[in-house]
Amino acid sequence: MKTTLKLAAVALTLNISLQAFAAVTADEAAKLQTTLTPLGAEKAGNKDGTIPAWDGAYTKVPAGFKPGDFRADPFAAEKPVLVITGKNVDQYAAKLSAATVAMLKKYPAYRLDIYPTHRTGGAPAWVYDNTFKNATRAKSVDGGYGAEGAYGGIPFPIPKTGYEAIMNHRLAWTGEAAIMPLRTVIVTPDGKRATATEAEQTFMRPYYFKDGSLDKFDGVYQFGRLITRAPASKAGEGILVHDGINEAKPRAIWQYLVGQRRVRRAPSVSYDTPDSVTSGIGLFDEAFMLFGPIDHHELKLVGKKELYIPYNNNRAGSAKIADLVGPQFLNPDLVRWELHRVWEVEATLIPGKRHVVAKRRYYLDEDTWQIILVDGYDAQGQIWRGNYTLTLLAPDVPAVLGNVMWGTYNVQTGAYLLNEASNEMPTQYKVIPRLPASYFGPEELANQGSR
Repeated sequence: MKTTLKLAAVALTLNISLQAFAAVTADEAAKLQTTLTPLGAEKAGNKDGTIPAWDGAYTKVPAGFKPGDFRADPFAAEKPVLVITGKNVDQYAAKLSAATVAMLKKYPAYRLDIYPTHRTGGAPAWVYDNTFKNATRAKSVDGGYGAEGAYGGIPFPIPKTGYEAIMNHRLAWTGEAAIMPLRTVIVTPDGKRATATEAEQTFMRPYYFKDGSLDKFDGVYQFGRLITRAPASKAGEGILVHDGINEAKPRAIWQYLVGQRRVRRAPSVSYDTPDSVTSGIGLFDEAFMLFGPIDHHELKLVGKKELYIPYNNNRAGSAKIADLVGPQFLNPDLVRWELHRVWEVEATLIPGKRHVVAKRRYYLDEDTWQIILVDGYDAQGQIWRGNYTLTLLAPDVPAVLGNVMWGTYNVQTGAYLLNEASNEMPTQYKVIPRLPASYFGPEELANQGSR
């Protein structure tokens, strides 16, 4: 009898698991053409009227704009509708991340200027069409950490699991190919600011080739290459990554170190390894809000909530570094916060696995599926790290870009960083034509590093 009950329980568990990782029904997918946006967000605003209805991606490109130009702030004339400080933080804590609350309580001068919400996120029509197809054909594989049957759009616009939501972030629309100069600025606990790295970053996303298809897609959804230009001691170092959508096309990553004068596989550029680009203040898997494998944590889809998050930060993207990066935190005068609905995914360390961040809470913007804020907790359950991205509104793409201007606050030590900042550089995130595959080969990484 006991054996029968155990077998029945196992069968039930497997059945639930299989259902959780299956595509949605046609009836559910139909909501993407009615009550949901084409990418899966709630089309309606909230009851309070503080979050408006979504009426399409923001596509108003200024006259004379050229690829690489710094993008103007279309909302520059607006004034804050609310200011949150350490004095009134408890009143608004339910709509704040834990790290944001900790920062407000730690620093009396820190504040959030809350502006009117603009739901500017979106994508081209062909991405919407592919997203609709993905809703009924995409499936999670590899224990949830991979996907199959998806191409050219959000894979799981109506997610059922935390794994699906995180895959949506990995495959969020930010354009087909782009290049950008960047600098990494770090601030030590005693308030000293320094440039840790200046580099050139190039992205290309075969998953989003407009003329591609699911049948032609080989499983590598993204190529990324970073070449360090400064300081002189690190000039020429490089990182190259080929990100695969599942284990059939596993992730491959290489590193070129000037001292060794050779390209080598670099599996250590992942998880909680201190990030050399940020002089060790950040962790490699904190890059771009989530970089590399996350299989040391179990993912749970907590649900959706309203949260104050950084959004539409074009003003911060054009500011001088000396004005933006203060001795304890980013200048509140230059950072725009808005109220948006987000998906919350909780990542908990799997027994037997190791990671210095025992638990994380990821907050994904419902309109773009990009992670905007992350709460990171230490082994004692104390809030430790607050990851953020200052999303850039790019109507020329069109997209809200969350893979630029991101960083980490160490709320315990007081150190923090801002990465992928093109401030005061010759160009900003520049959309470029598709590049040959050889550009993202290990040989070319060596050629760039040895110059």
